[in-house]
Amino acid sequence: MMLHIPAVLTREEVVALRQKLDASNWVDGRETVGAQGARVKHNRQLAEHSPLSIKLGQLVLNAVRKHPLFFAAALPLRIVPPLFNSYSGGEHYGLHIDGSVREVLHADYRLRTDLSSTLFLSDPDEYQGGELEVIDTYGAHEVKLPAGDLILYPSTSLHQVKPVTEGTRVSAFFWTQSMIRDTQQRRLLFELDQHIQSLRIKLGDSPEILGLTGHYHNLMRMWAET
Repeated sequence: MMLHIPAVLTREEVVALRQKLDASNWVDGRETVGAQGARVKHNRQLAEHSPLSIKLGQLVLNAVRKHPLFFAAALPLRIVPPLFNSYSGGEHYGLHIDGSVREVLHADYRLRTDLSSTLFLSDPDEYQGGELEVIDTYGAHEVKLPAGDLILYPSTSLHQVKPVTEGTRVSAFFWTQSMIRDTQQRRLLFELDQHIQSLRIKLGDSPEILGLTGHYHNLMRMWAET
């Protein structure tokens, strides 16, 4: 399931982040990938352990955690602190699959990557090319969202960032380990939650909606890893 999550950051928050990122020093993006990724990755990143990366990552993380649609879809257990990248002058990231396990900075545990997220920090008219292409059983899907919007998709998906031929594409990216490991179970819970929310707006807390809410939470009890 791919999901467009709008307005994770406000316009003012995007502008503030971009001012800091545009004045920062970028490093070779291959520093944070393994041998397979290094062969196809050609971009720049904010140094993962730099004070600025940690500070801005926390700002993004706080916004993501507060977004109800992200929580409903991802049901996050743990989130890797966000990183930041930049593409220009033909830079790209060829077809790859994200690593299955990530180290978490300043933590004593590893994280299983169930879901990948890209938070766009450049508007589509700021650059040419640079589409995020995600390939699944239904074909190839190109994504290019307004600044402040996020795309959420399974980390098992083959994907790439196409060459940026003009301008600069800046984004944040991170991975989530969900409380619900199984993709289909997570999708069913998300759809059930969205139907319940829609019915509650129309009908209020009727006995039937309360019953459906109970089914949702009982399924969470059955499937959740905490």
